[in-house]
Amino acid sequence: MAKKSTGLEPRGFRWVITGRLAVAERIGGYGFQHRKVRREEELIWLKDHGINAIVSFLGANQNSGAYEAAGLAFYAHEVETELEPEDAEAVFDVLSEALADPDAVVLVHRDTIDDTLGGLLAGYLIHSGMLDDPIVATDVIQRILGRAIGPEGRRLIPQS
Repeated sequence: MAKKSTGLEPRGFRWVITGRLAVAERIGGYGFQHRKVRREEELIWLKDHGINAIVSFLGANQNSGAYEAAGLAFYAHEVETELEPEDAEAVFDVLSEALADPDAVVLVHRDTIDDTLGGLLAGYLIHSGMLDDPIVATDVIQRILGRAIGPEGRRLIPQS
């Protein structure tokens, strides 16, 4: 019999690499929608699903105390609204650091799942060597996210 999950699934949750790397909107919601109770319920759900680390692309270490209190490793790297392609390498390095432990199961988030986040995820697949074709990486991430990646995100994908 399958274990019953508790908590609340984060908005937009998707596995990018099953059992290793996931993506979602900001835990607890964003802006005026952010709620402490929702954040706590989503953290319970994430832990029930094996997540043991959070990579936040928000500024000012938002929610870091809540993540650490929940026993999750926390990595932060602020991603500007208009990230330049040459700055994407630093983001890939943070993801590589978070995934360096073979037991790490990482969730990455921004306020929303936007073109920038989609492009960074596709770019990470190239950077990590999991894929070597930027067109394939773009297609894979678009299928996972269920949305197209626009030009703002596509420019962040290394072209091999």
